[in-house]
Amino acid sequence: MTQVFTSSVIDAPLEVVWDRIRDFNGLPTWNPSVVESHIEEGLSSATVGCVRNFTLADGGKLREKLLALSDSPCSCTYSILSSPMPVEDYVATLRCLPITDGKRTYVEWSAEFRCPAEEEAGLVEGIGQGVFQASFDRLRELLEGR
Repeated sequence: MTQVFTSSVIDAPLEVVWDRIRDFNGLPTWNPSVVESHIEEGLSSATVGCVRNFTLADGGKLREKLLALSDSPCSCTYSILSSPMPVEDYVATLRCLPITDGKRTYVEWSAEFRCPAEEEAGLVEGIGQGVFQASFDRLRELLEGR
């Protein structure tokens, strides 16, 4: 299995960061690659088992299923159901922890998946930096100083 792990620190309180990330349908508000998202079948974005269907800026479409959502610890786990990326058995977890020194938040995003060997390096870089780190950078822009 291929693994990706990215972490960062956001200079904003846990409650502020988690409030933004917790909305499983909220990717367009903090992921720079996502332009539109909706939850299928009219379910709440907090319903474990709901499916988000979203469109990327390049026109790619993904469907992801919420597998777990917890407010203590602040984390969510999801799987990819369909994607333009050549990945299978993709499961990711996004977690937030308080940093008690200065009301900051530690965020980490990890994923595990299978992919063709020749695609692995590009996917690890694209997911780790192009998705996970780019999202953390955008959250930092939106939330720091609040």
